[in-house]
Amino acid sequence: MPTFKDAADAKNKMRHWVGPEPRFHPHAAQHDFEAWLLPYWDEIKKITGCSQGVPGGNPELVNHQSPPSARIREAFRTGANTKGRRKYIKTRDAKRILDGKDLTVAAQQCSELKALLDTILTLCGAPPLS
Repeated sequence: MPTFKDAADAKNKMRHWVGPEPRFHPHAAQHDFEAWLLPYWDEIKKITGCSQGVPGGNPELVNHQSPPSARIREAFRTGANTKGRRKYIKTRDAKRILDGKDLTVAAQQCSELKALLDTILTLCGAPPLS
């Protein structure tokens, strides 16, 4: 059984555990971090050479027994450019996928990512994304 029902539940429980602390800003990805990479599916296809279509719907809600990380792993496993030669490694390949990309593209589709970015910007004295 999952520890949290969803990202909102995880954030509420973290707030409860920490207590009233204005310096604590909880954020959570709904299923896994790779949901925030799905808006860059064209780049994933370019890197891997896979022909799979982008998983549909809100990237943060993609799961259905196959979380975003599994979908990206499958693209690396089956893609013409990477087939049998490379496995998806988060630390290496997420950087390749995001290199030079505008994070607001993903933030427009992913409310949890947008909230995280807005918190960082606000704490730095910058205006939020929107």
